Amino acid sequence: MKNHLTQAFVFLVLMITMTGCSVVGDIFEAGLWVGVIIVVLVIAIVFWVIKKLFK
Repeated sequence: MKNHLTQAFVFLVLMITMTGCSVVGDIFEAGLWVGVIIVVLVIAIVFWVIKKLFK
């Protein structure tokens, strides 16, 4: 139970800190490929957390 709570907290923190158009603008200002890599990493982390929550 505690492990699920920790994972949910990490997921919530990630979602709160990565909101808004300013983040997206800053990422793509650094370069298209940097943005693509970050988006792929975030999606992979989200799927990993969801998989761990429902395991």
